[in-house]
Amino acid sequence: MLFSDKKELLGLYNAVSGKQYKDPGALNVNTLENAIYMAIKNDLSFVIDSRLSLYEHQSTYSPKLPLRMLLYLADLYADLTKNENLYGRKKMMLNINAGHNPELMRACKTLADYAQYTARIRRYAAEMPIEEAVGRTITECIREGILEDFLRKYRAEAKRMSVYEYDQARHIRQEREEAWEEGRQEGREEGIQKERQEEKRAIALNLVKMGMTAEQIAQAVEEEPAVVEEWLRV
Repeated sequence: MLFSDKKELLGLYNAVSGKQYKDPGALNVNTLENAIYMAIKNDLSFVIDSRLSLYEHQSTYSPKLPLRMLLYLADLYADLTKNENLYGRKKMMLNINAGHNPELMRACKTLADYAQYTARIRRYAAEMPIEEAVGRTITECIREGILEDFLRKYRAEAKRMSVYEYDQARHIRQEREEAWEEGRQEGREEGIQKERQEEKRAIALNLVKMGMTAEQIAQAVEEEPAVVEEWLRV
C-alpha cells in the first residue's frame, strides 16, 4: 500500500537499481491481483524502460522464496512477452530492517522511514499489547516526520494492517519454531534409539562368544531374533 504510489515506487526502484529516473509515469505497474498470501499483499511488479521488476517483502526468512518468485515471474512473463529471458544471473535479497543497507536507506527516505516504523513497533510490542504498540508508533512517527503524510492519510488502515501483519508474522514464526522443536526432539529420540541399538548389538556380540544362541540373546536384550541374527552375521 505504501509503495502503490508511483512516485514512491519510482524512488524505491531508483534506490535498489542505482538508476535516476524522474518520471513516475514511466512506470507500468502490473502486479498480479491474485498473488496474495494469508490476506496480505506484499508484492509489487512493474515495468520501466522495457525491464520487469518484481519485489516481494516478508518479515520472516523463507528458503522457498526464490521458487515462489520463479512461479510468479512465469505468470508475469506469460502476460508480457515470450521473448524475454525468464532467468536472471544475479540473486539479490535485501535486508530492510533498521540498521541494514544504509546506502539503500539513504537513497530512499520512504523505505528508511518504513524500516524505522516497523522497528519501533517490534520494540514496543515487546513491552505492551500489539495494538498499543502500533498506536504509539503511529503517533510518534507522525510527530517526528516518519511516514508522516502516509500515516496521517491512512492512520486507521495502517494500524489495522500493522497489527494483522505482526500477528501473522508471529504466528508463522511460532509455527516454525514448534516445527523445528519437533524436529529436534525427533532427532534426539532417533539418536537415543540408535545408541540403544548399538549397546544391544555390543552385548549380543559378547553373549555369542559365551555360547548363547540367537534366540537366547534376543530374549536377553529384548530384541527380535531376526535383528540379532543380522547383527551376528556382520
